Amino acid sequence: MIAWALCALLALAAPPAQAATPERRADEAIRVLREIMDSPDRRIPRDLLRDAEAVAVIPDVVRAGFVIGGRHGRGLISVRGGDGAFSNPSFVRLTGGSVGFQAGVQATDVILVFRTRRGVDGVVNGKFTLGADAGVAAGPVGRHAAMATDAALQAEIYSYSRARGLFAGVALDGAVLAIDHSANRTVYGPGVTPRRIFEGGAAPAFDRIVDFRDALEEYSQ
Repeated sequence: MIAWALCALLALAAPPAQAATPERRADEAIRVLREIMDSPDRRIPRDLLRDAEAVAVIPDVVRAGFVIGGRHGRGLISVRGGDGAFSNPSFVRLTGGSVGFQAGVQATDVILVFRTRRGVDGVVNGKFTLGADAGVAAGPVGRHAAMATDAALQAEIYSYSRARGLFAGVALDGAVLAIDHSANRTVYGPGVTPRRIFEGGAAPAFDRIVDFRDALEEYSQ
């Protein structure tokens, strides 16, 4: 009964069906990134993006809870290549859960900034758990990365969220980030691996997918 109630809450909170198409997901990820980065006092510091090994943007992560809570969202991730530029993006899924006395449904935009290759390698291999396979901490916001605390400076991944117009670092321990192979097949064709996408060996079917990579390049200058 509890599981049924959670599924019902997630279904009610989910965005319209067209939002699940890869092209629409790219549009939403670009929108989220631009809205956040165009706010100088609340954006992710540019020097963090400039030094990032990868960046994932997952719009409209749905969090629903009725005793047992859960999270689910779909987005994109681009990886820093050997030439210093961001790669074409792969599609990803963010899922996770928690147990406690909670109720309600909330949609949140999530951004993950990878500071080391270890977390990136976890993504390339298929999936990994934030906080277990790679240390994650709420990231600093504003004009300078120096705003980070000593604890956060030890993290391999900075995490951010935005809900109801508020943007801040957020802890996401226990959430799982995994490659969305179905969406990748739609955009890049069958048999294309995440590694091949990140290394530039596959071209997307839609130009809008490349626009996500270009937006990251713009905001990391």
